[in-house]
Amino acid sequence: MTKYKEIIGTDIEAVTTDPTVTGQVWYNESEGELKTRNQFVGSAWSIGGSLNTSRDYVVGSTSGTQTAALGFTGDAGPSVSPRYVGLTEQYDGSSWTEVADLNTGRAYGSGGGTSTSAIMAGGYTGTVRSEAETWDGSSWTEVSNLNSGRYNMGGAGSSNANNIIFGGTTTTSPITRSNIVESWNGSSWTEVGDLNLTRYDVRGAGTNTDALAFGGEPNPPAPTNTGSTEVWDGTSWYEVNAMNTSRGSHGGTGHSSSNALAFGGYGGGPVGTVTNVESWNGSQWTEVSDLSTQRTSVAGSGTNTSAVVFGGNTQDPRGIGGYTEEWNAAIATGAWVIGGNINTARGRDGGAGTRDAALLFGGESGGSPGRSDKTEQYNGTSWAEVNALNAQCREQGGCGTQTAALSFGGENPGAGQLATNESWNGNVWTEVGDMNTGRRNHAGTGIQTAALASAGNSGTTTNICESWNGSSWTEVGDLNTSRNSLGGAGTNTATVVFGGQSTTQLVNTESWNGSAWTEVNDLNQTTANNAGTGATYTDALNIGGYETPPQNRLLPQTESWNGTSWSRQTDMNTARAYLEGSPAGSSTASLAIGGGDSPFLTQTEEWFGDGHVTEKISSS
Repeated sequence: MTKYKEIIGTDIEAVTTDPTVTGQVWYNESEGELKTRNQFVGSAWSIGGSLNTSRDYVVGSTSGTQTAALGFTGDAGPSVSPRYVGLTEQYDGSSWTEVADLNTGRAYGSGGGTSTSAIMAGGYTGTVRSEAETWDGSSWTEVSNLNSGRYNMGGAGSSNANNIIFGGTTTTSPITRSNIVESWNGSSWTEVGDLNLTRYDVRGAGTNTDALAFGGEPNPPAPTNTGSTEVWDGTSWYEVNAMNTSRGSHGGTGHSSSNALAFGGYGGGPVGTVTNVESWNGSQWTEVSDLSTQRTSVAGSGTNTSAVVFGGNTQDPRGIGGYTEEWNAAIATGAWVIGGNINTARGRDGGAGTRDAALLFGGESGGSPGRSDKTEQYNGTSWAEVNALNAQCREQGGCGTQTAALSFGGENPGAGQLATNESWNGNVWTEVGDMNTGRRNHAGTGIQTAALASAGNSGTTTNICESWNGSSWTEVGDLNTSRNSLGGAGTNTATVVFGGQSTTQLVNTESWNGSAWTEVNDLNQTTANNAGTGATYTDALNIGGYETPPQNRLLPQTESWNGTSWSRQTDMNTARAYLEGSPAGSSTASLAIGGGDSPFLTQTEEWFGDGHVTEKISSS
């Protein structure tokens, strides 16, 4: 048998504490465990520079790249004149630059190519269009029209001399869906073999001899949208495995029939607008990391391993935007790792501490009486019950460390919204000065002797904020947006709060400087009943929650805050709301504890933002 030393050149080192060298294998004598430290590799979206002009139904250079993309035409919205635009922008991997416009502004068209050689055909300007134009890297030139004018069709192509257009609709009222396919050879359009499934709002990838058509809306009485996928071999179309999520008004990109990415769109019915992303490898679709920003009518450029997506409509108060995200597969990313279970399944609780030294208290465990006074502490491996709160409650604020924490406010049946405040010294809870306004579902930030209680529900949703100095609470500046069930991070003089709900779930983020609140950059995903973690204003994490109706789905999303903007991170293993984080943690080291919704969970997940994870190989 080959020995480790013969392969690596050294023996396995015996240590009493775990080292931090990635790739190393060692034996921990204190624990009796053989261990290794690995770098987690995954796929991730990151925020790119926004389009200069917000729009949806923009067309992208599907055969372009993440660092050399073209976005052209689109619908700027009914309040903008002109609504249907011929604007063209080039992306260099960080920012968009406006270049020459098309001759005919329009939306809902199709095309493809690269940032220096592309084509645009069909579309809509209030009437159905058949015009086509080609791009040579500096200007657009009108060329032969499509044989069949249409809009909302799919397309694929590698250059301004290679394109294929399929599906779409040829009339507006009533909508007449099409299965017609036309191929472009650089000088003329030729009708070729029809799609098997008649549909519009379909998307494509590839070339005019090797293309993929996926998704869209077929003729009634078929379902609202489809995941149907077809491959074009240069002569005919044949059906292959469908997408996992049926959708229309989505985005698509890819260089061939064996390499494509489908993102966003509208799933129909209660599914609504989706963030789902799927990667195609030539035989099947695989769900990968979601977009940071949900949206329909989005475009893209690149492949299933490296792409940029842009534009679209979130179908919520944010609406049409210049949203740009970059996709990278098989890169070093942060990781959620399963930790020790809490002893009592619960949610809507308070918390304090860090990833490796946490405190959980109160909450709701289901059944009767429902509210809890239980306290548990975490040592990085397992949870242990310690002395309980003096009073049962749920939906309280919490802050501080495992040995110096604060639990304030909350709710208990018969007592309504509580103003109660309890201080933890590492052993017992002691009642201290009450808040001025009883409330629940507020954000708690700070430390045991200097805390902040922001917004919440005092019988109605409120924007009231109070500061704690270690002996009493003082009302300070109100938030700009009243809300409850929000997350927060920071201190009582420098805090950030995010998400929550007023009449609906929010993306709003506000920062506190010790005297006033300022609206700053929004979350990428609407959410409420989310958890916040972070001891400082510039290093925070938003975890989970509930999505905006009508979806009302539990979210696995994780976003990190650097003091300026939010970035999407790796999803949790289990989607959940009503969870607790670790308020004294950071954007690179946190917990996601319990939560869920009917029933509540015992599961704990540990966040390693740098992706460096220590794992056991075997037990002695």
